Amino acid sequence: MEDKTLYHKIECMLFVAGDPVAIQELARVLDQPLAETRKTLSSMEQLYLEEGRGIQLLVTADTAQLVSNRDYIDEVKKLINPDETKSVSQSLLETLAVIAYRQPVTRSDVERVRGVRCDYAVTQLVKLGLIVEVGRKDVVGHPTLFGTTDKFLRQFGIHSVDEMPDFSHYSQEIIEEITEEIPAV
Repeated sequence: MEDKTLYHKIECMLFVAGDPVAIQELARVLDQPLAETRKTLSSMEQLYLEEGRGIQLLVTADTAQLVSNRDYIDEVKKLINPDETKSVSQSLLETLAVIAYRQPVTRSDVERVRGVRCDYAVTQLVKLGLIVEVGRKDVVGHPTLFGTTDKFLRQFGIHSVDEMPDFSHYSQEIIEEITEEIPAV
């Protein structure tokens, strides 16, 4: 069993930080190996889930953060009654989906998939911090490659892009639906 005092220290630091904290920084502050810190965070995350706490621990590949439990979102909304926030447009969501599933990807790759220009959508997604430049493609012109960020993972409540739904499964269902709707000739 992990040392409860260590759990309490990590919980306190993450609570005070509010924002995601680099796991490497936690290891430094706790004066313990990175692998041991990751193991402790994993144990804490599992404990929080098992207990169904109102606060959950979200650990990505690089960061850890205390977040509210999505199971209690209705009660939280009733309490704070937030102003309606501007929803993300369909074009931004489509662009984000293409980038998330095909990353690293260039703007022109996204445009080929969507069939329309996506300059505005990519710019907005960068401003929102959901995607970031991850490099340059080794072709003529060296276009920018984009990928998702930790903020993207937190926004969707996942630990890594590996947890996203299987695209091929859903695309096959859509193809089958379309095929059924087309009358035989």
